[in-house]
Amino acid sequence: MAGAQARVPGVEARAGKFPGPSLIPALQAIQERLGWLPREELEALARDVRRPLYEIQGLISFYPHFRTTPPPPVALHVCHDLSCWLQGADQRIEELRDRYGDQADVEFTEVSCIGRCDAAPAVAVGEVPSTADDAGALVTAARTRHHAEPVPHAYAGGAPWPNDPYTAENPDRYATVRKFLSGDLTAGQVIGALQDSGLRGMGGAGFPAGRKWGLVAAQPATPKYAICNADESEPGTFKDRQILAEQPHLVLEGLLLGMLVTGAEEGWVFIRHEYGPEEAVIRREIEALRSAGLIGPAVRSGRNGAGSGRRLSVEVFTSPGGYILGEESALIECMEGHRGEPRNKPPFPGIYGLWGQPTLMNSVETFAHVPVILQRGAAWWKAQGTGDGTGLKFFAVSGHVERPGVYCVPMGTTARQLLELAGGVSGGRAVGAIQPGGASSNFLGPDQLDVPLTFEALAGAGSMLGSGALVVMAEGTDLLAAATNVLRFFRNESCGKCVPCRVGSAKAHRILTGLLADGGGPGDVDEDIRQLEETMRKTSICGLGQVALGPVVSVLGRGENQRNI
Repeated sequence: MAGAQARVPGVEARAGKFPGPSLIPALQAIQERLGWLPREELEALARDVRRPLYEIQGLISFYPHFRTTPPPPVALHVCHDLSCWLQGADQRIEELRDRYGDQADVEFTEVSCIGRCDAAPAVAVGEVPSTADDAGALVTAARTRHHAEPVPHAYAGGAPWPNDPYTAENPDRYATVRKFLSGDLTAGQVIGALQDSGLRGMGGAGFPAGRKWGLVAAQPATPKYAICNADESEPGTFKDRQILAEQPHLVLEGLLLGMLVTGAEEGWVFIRHEYGPEEAVIRREIEALRSAGLIGPAVRSGRNGAGSGRRLSVEVFTSPGGYILGEESALIECMEGHRGEPRNKPPFPGIYGLWGQPTLMNSVETFAHVPVILQRGAAWWKAQGTGDGTGLKFFAVSGHVERPGVYCVPMGTTARQLLELAGGVSGGRAVGAIQPGGASSNFLGPDQLDVPLTFEALAGAGSMLGSGALVVMAEGTDLLAAATNVLRFFRNESCGKCVPCRVGSAKAHRILTGLLADGGGPGDVDEDIRQLEETMRKTSICGLGQVALGPVVSVLGRGENQRNI
């Protein structure tokens, strides 16, 4: 990687940061080899790379995946976030704690979302994710050192994905990349098609994809980089996990097209460490691309770019943990080897990103849509939507539903229609409330089920499309308790960089848990919570603090007599 380009306004505070390369892969390699990070290994690493030990300790203390004590024979992690909470996680946690909490060979830990909301309540034993029902068998397997191989969850729709242009009749995967490399497709044509299609970023922000690609392509500074953000870590959100598992070819083709269009030679898939099965799928697909001569290793290779002379390198960067790394600038800080704290913006990554260079970053779903649009055309893509919606959209559906899973539907589908696809509310109950866009989105009531699931319509209804995750709460759910559960997640995942988020989320959670313990409801919540929400929304550096109290306030707005809607 090259050094940073000349300083641009807004990055002065980065002058004291340690330069690369990132030590995170080296730390991960030590932990993979030994199970933890002994001090003597850290001292040896510091000597080898001539970096101060305190810098290394600062990294380790920030990222939750790193261990500084020897691991137990069995590590049992149980999720307590919203989708799992709705499926009785509190009771299962107590049962498992009673069973294993005092056993010397088991480390029992409550954890935040592990991306298996469709298997709620979810657990992980070691690195193997499953349901709470399987916890006993997984513990036994770990004790006997029998390796359990997790299997990616099946597509909930029960039929082939409707978006994939590569079928039995058209099996030539990466055809669009080859067309670009042969000169039959230009960067201008790709950007024009994305702009004509109306494709927007599917990671939550919804920025027009064509504009972003054009912005990075227009930057004169080199080298440039491209990153696929596969660090979805928000409760209720697991659609990208399923796309990685079943359509890795579309994700990587989209990433390669982004590299070709913008002039980037190096690209990464930044994936959360809990997605071990999906990471294995992506790594196999990358190896297949190398074997085919489409990409090469990090060093220059004559086999790159199918003989076109274009150098293309794609690698996997495994996250060391933390929801905050889903924020693009925090992700870049991590890849550079720093604590994953968001940067102030501007400048944006498209101008000043990884190592200070222009960087294209999109989500898994966004990249996967690109080859579909280029294969079938912008007009076809736009026609797939319904109403004012454009294109297709993947949704993760969890909570109180009969068939939790991932569904690919026309953009503009209503929450009611999506709920029907998922079999309706479990047990035939009525809907109490929904979160249409994951943990960051405000609650909507049963009277709003016919709002189209689009960026504009959900914003008009007082919520947002967010991460594309529909969480359903049945009638009778304590909505203030549910919203407080969401707040706990944001409190726990705050990076701590800015005071409003760090202090405000902790104070608000303390107030609300005390109120709930005393039997209070929405009508008992005082003005302090609304003032905290306004302060955090207006002054937090990144989206985490800005939305942390949104779900709570949305429940308060539904009236004090609706604690149990």
